[in-house]
Amino acid sequence: MKVIGITGGVGAGKSLVLSLLKEMTNCDIIMADDVAKSMYQKGFKAYDELVEFFGETILNEDHSKTDLEKLSKLIYKEPNKRMLVNSIVHPLTKELIIERITKHKIEEDVDYCFVEAALLLEDHYDNFCDEVWYIHASKETRRERLKSTRGYSDEKIDAIFNAQLSEEEFKSKSQHVINNEESIDLIKGKLATLLNL
Repeated sequence: MKVIGITGGVGAGKSLVLSLLKEMTNCDIIMADDVAKSMYQKGFKAYDELVEFFGETILNEDHSKTDLEKLSKLIYKEPNKRMLVNSIVHPLTKELIIERITKHKIEEDVDYCFVEAALLLEDHYDNFCDEVWYIHASKETRRERLKSTRGYSDEKIDAIFNAQLSEEEFKSKSQHVINNEESIDLIKGKLATLLNL
């Protein structure tokens, strides 16, 4: 089984590439964001640690999970509190992902695990990936996509772009680049080549 990290700037079209990979291979697609969101539910260590620090005011009505809106209001203007939340959630998320990959390796039930994470390189997910693929689209294309699909303002887009790695950094730390401005057929062809299909 091969573990492949999928990364790229916001709006690069990672979801499209992942949907093609799902069609083309026997795989598990692990979205770090989805794994992280599950951590806020009762029964997870992150839930307990957050309640311990912020109190029960951050929980939803039946206390079954952390109310992310309440939590984000608390940490929005306080970088130290945001860092604390990240220092709790990020390592536990990575731990769960590694457990899931290990389970697949033991059970030999999939040929690939594709791991998509916004901070894949910054959080060193590449340490447990066999390869990292960088999904590329120009800033102009990404800006248009973010405006039309998510309704983001130029100001918000600029802030996101400035917070992410540069194209050069992404490329230098990735084994393969997939140009997501080509036709679906060309992208599928590139993926088939990389996967030896």
